[in-house]
Amino acid sequence: MSATRGVLIRYWLRQCLPPFLIDVYRKWAGRGIRFVGPYPDWERARAVSLGYDADLILEKVSAAQDKVINGEAAYERDSVLFEKIDYPFPLLAGLLRAASEEDGSLNVVDFGGSLGSTYFQCKEFLGDIKQLNWHVVEQEKFVAHGRERFESERLRFFSTIAESRKSLSPNVVLFCSVLQYIEAAEKCLTDAVETGCTYLIIDRTPMSALAEDVLCVQHVPPEVYAASYPCAILSESKLRALLSRHFELLADFAALGGEGLIEGGKTQMPFLYKGMIWRRRQHENNEFI
Repeated sequence: MSATRGVLIRYWLRQCLPPFLIDVYRKWAGRGIRFVGPYPDWERARAVSLGYDADLILEKVSAAQDKVINGEAAYERDSVLFEKIDYPFPLLAGLLRAASEEDGSLNVVDFGGSLGSTYFQCKEFLGDIKQLNWHVVEQEKFVAHGRERFESERLRFFSTIAESRKSLSPNVVLFCSVLQYIEAAEKCLTDAVETGCTYLIIDRTPMSALAEDVLCVQHVPPEVYAASYPCAILSESKLRALLSRHFELLADFAALGGEGLIEGGKTQMPFLYKGMIWRRRQHENNEFI
């Protein structure tokens, strides 16, 4: 197949087919994300992973974000460019509700927020908010690059939640497509709870109906970047039990990513990408707990 013909086929697919059929085509063509497992622990999963070139990923994400800012693309996700923004309306609903409860003030800690991908994706709907502060918490290399290239009055970059809290008291902590890649995910959630945030929002996170998390290796298509790394499919019941100690669940929703299967075991284990909007519980005297 010629390169030109391949480009035309991909364009036709994006324009004419619903997302689930595009996923079917990509898997048939060997281009879809694959999840292989299960593995007993993170050490074993890392041992059979190729890892990833962090510098290459940073370079690709930065180049894609430049194109968005320059108006050459609508937005980027995981370094992939899109001609039209796919607005995350459930997430936006949570952010706007949080802002309305604080008289138009929205202070977000975006844990694992890359170079501000979700901020740029949502900013058109957040432009009229009186006071908007968006803090991305990321790896050191992303923080340094973000500060140099993309930081603004509203968007800033930090290495830890604790560092961010020195200049911001968040009313929202956001985990978008990140908890599944963190070995100490429960500690990150505990750190988020301890910020005193009113809202905790999770998006694009794989969850299963099993009682425990399941560890696998995620294989990324070479067209995005050649990599494989450990990925946890979270137990939804376990996650709910942890967060419900301090929060009430306002909404859960099917998120971008759809359905998936862990391959390689005796039976294929299904999971679903989901999102959740949690609001901190209140005492009878209306104080948050």
